[in-house]
Amino acid sequence: MSPQPEVLPDAEAQCRQLAELIRPQLFRKPALVGIYSGGAWIAERLRELLDLPEDIGLIDVSFYRDDFAEKGLHPQCKPTVIPFDVEGRHLILVDDVLYTGRTTRAAINELFDYGRPASIELAVLADRGGRELPVAATYGAWAVELNDHQNLVLGKQDDGRLVWRMENA
Repeated sequence: MSPQPEVLPDAEAQCRQLAELIRPQLFRKPALVGIYSGGAWIAERLRELLDLPEDIGLIDVSFYRDDFAEKGLHPQCKPTVIPFDVEGRHLILVDDVLYTGRTTRAAINELFDYGRPASIELAVLADRGGRELPVAATYGAWAVELNDHQNLVLGKQDDGRLVWRMENA
């Protein structure tokens, strides 16, 4: 993992890098499923970059989190939309930051409510380590070490460009 960055990388360039990592697998006709909100933005960008004809799936893991009883419902909960048949499909689950693995676990649990996919791969822009579950990204653009009190946040500018910012927790 790279040490804490002085300057945050270009998220748009990272999306292009992620697309090139995924491109060799397009023969499997994978469907993209983005986790709200950053992962959904990245999945849409990947769809454009890879010129995929099919709409992406969008997933909100709020009800599937193992800390739901503790934290309650997130105030900006969005509906999950899976516009394709999950059964037997090769899926690429897309998120902005991989950290503990709990969001990924929740997303996989929810996907199985829609059917049994042939496979699920994970694509992320940033892997910050700190895993609590045995989850790893198949495709990743950036491995970075952060302090526990730091959070990487992906944002979307008015012109639609994706950008990173660092927040202190």
